[in-house]
Amino acid sequence: MTGEDADTLEAPVQAKTSEVVLEAFDLQTVFWSRKTKVYAVNGVSFHLNRGEILGVVGESGSGKSATMMSLMRLLPTPPAEIVSGRAHFEGRDLLSLAPSEIQRIRGREIGVVFQDPMTSLNPVLTVGYQLMEPIRKHLGLSRSDARKRAAELLAMVGIPSPQDRMNDYPHQFSGGMRQRVVIAIALAGEPKVLIADEPTTALDVTIQAQILELVKKLRQEMSMSIIWITHDLGVVAGIADRVMVMYGGLVVECAAVGDLYANPRHPYTRALLETLPRADMTGRERLKSVRGQPPHLTAFPTSCPFAPRCPHVFDRCLVEKPPLIRVRDGHEAACWWGGTEQRPRGDV
Repeated sequence: MTGEDADTLEAPVQAKTSEVVLEAFDLQTVFWSRKTKVYAVNGVSFHLNRGEILGVVGESGSGKSATMMSLMRLLPTPPAEIVSGRAHFEGRDLLSLAPSEIQRIRGREIGVVFQDPMTSLNPVLTVGYQLMEPIRKHLGLSRSDARKRAAELLAMVGIPSPQDRMNDYPHQFSGGMRQRVVIAIALAGEPKVLIADEPTTALDVTIQAQILELVKKLRQEMSMSIIWITHDLGVVAGIADRVMVMYGGLVVECAAVGDLYANPRHPYTRALLETLPRADMTGRERLKSVRGQPPHLTAFPTSCPFAPRCPHVFDRCLVEKPPLIRVRDGHEAACWWGGTEQRPRGDV
C-alpha cells in the first residue's frame, strides 16, 4: 500500500459540496414488544442532495424502511420509538415538529410511495377521489380545478384516457397501473423530495423498467430529490446517482453508484454484488448467496454487525464497531478491514 493510499484511508470524511435538501444525524429507532426490544435503526447519518437520486439497499430487516419512515414519523408509536437523532429539512428538524406541522410536510413537501399499491389504495374509493383529496388539501384547489389537476397527474404518469379512468376503482387497474396511480398521489402536492419504498418489488421486470424510466423523467421535469429504497442492486444501478448500503440498522457503505459497483470496499457490499447474475454466466454456474443469517438486533451493536458472516473478520471486528471511514473522495465504508489492500486497518 502506498503512502498516498494510507493518507486516503485515514482522512476525515469528505465535506459535502452540493446543496443538501435533507440530512439525518445519529438517528436511532427501537421497537418494543412484551418480551424484547428490537434495535432497528442504530445511529444512521446521511444526506440527500438537491436533484439527486439516493439508492438505499440492503437485505430485509437492514433498517432501510424503518430509517425513512422514522424521518417521516410514520411508524406507529408504540411499538416504535425514536430514541434520538435529528432530521433537518430546509432548516426544520422533522423529529421535533408538532404533529400538525409534520402532517403539513407529508405529501406537500415530502411525498412517499409505498411498496404495495393494493394496500396503499382504498379499494372502495375511486382513483379520482383518492387523487383529488391530497390536491385539495395541499394546494387548496376547488373541486373542479382539483379534478382537472388529477387528470393531468394521471396523464403525467402514463395512465391512458385519464379523464375516464378517474371514475374507476383500484381493482380495475393492473399492478403497474396501480403503482403509477400511487406515484401520482405522492406527486399531488408537488413535493421537493420523494421517498419510494420498494415501489417495483411486486412488479414484473418489464413494468419495473417502465416505472424506473417514469421516475427518472419525473425527476427531471419536477426537479425532485428522490430516495429509492430497494433490496435489488440491479434496479439501483439503473436509477441512482449515489448508493447507501445498510446492514443491521447501520450505514456500512456510501458512494457514487459507479464507484460502488466498480470498487466496493465493505465485505457486505461485495457479497451483495456477487449475488447478481452476470451476462457471462454459463447455464451450469450456480447463483451465489450471502452466507449466514442477518443479525437479530435484540441488542445495540457494539461490534461490527457483519462480523459473524464476514470472510475477513479479525479480533477488532468482534469488540469495536467501525465508524464510516473515508476510503476515497466521496466514498465511505464502515469496516476495519483494509479493503483492496487485504489486511486489517490500523487505528483511525
